Amino acid sequence: MSNASAARVIAVIPARGGSKGLLRKNLRMLGGIPLVVHSIRAAQEAELVDLVIVSTEDAEIADVAEAHGAQVVQRPPELATDTAQNDAVFRHALETVRVPAHVRDIAVLLQPTSPLRRARDIDACVALFRQGGVETVLSVCEVDVHPGKCVYIRDGRIEPFTNDWDMEARRQDMQAVYRQNGAVYVVEADNFMTNGRFYRKPCGAYEMDRRDSIDIDDELDLQLAENLLKLRGVDKR
Repeated sequence: MSNASAARVIAVIPARGGSKGLLRKNLRMLGGIPLVVHSIRAAQEAELVDLVIVSTEDAEIADVAEAHGAQVVQRPPELATDTAQNDAVFRHALETVRVPAHVRDIAVLLQPTSPLRRARDIDACVALFRQGGVETVLSVCEVDVHPGKCVYIRDGRIEPFTNDWDMEARRQDMQAVYRQNGAVYVVEADNFMTNGRFYRKPCGAYEMDRRDSIDIDDELDLQLAENLLKLRGVDKR
């Protein structure tokens, strides 16, 4: 991490203790370490990040985060429910650590369910934001299934989600389509405190490989991530 930047860069990792799809998800082991630690390490290794925050209400997660060098923000119970939104959690974390507020702070959201995101991805997103001309930056990856191949079913009959041409087109001939992969969000802190949005136009896009874009939601995702980590030992991308 580097502290020699014009604006302080704060990385916030929201990691609550509860999870419906995967019990104690943020503490599940992946590659020999808890899931949340992958995001902590990526943020710590990023050259453009100055402060790494873990927001949690869970004592065990807090202990793990502190043991791996992150600063912990104690999240209130009302922000640790199944219905709590990331924007409120992010706002609370920023309000807690920005005392006094640094006018030029850059805030980065790193969801712990994106463990294959790398330090270089974080740095690239922050660098893209610092180039100017954008309100926010989001990481994206190419979609697994093109929306032109998706359909509605009405009264047992197929209707194209897009148009008839897309239904017959070769994928190679179709315009590339991307999705948010949830790995990195970058916004100017005061902008977020005013607007509460991670996506504001114009929004910069940073493309990540689909192999690095897995979002851990269930056991199958965790197993896939484990296999992808093992492949990294061979594929030195």
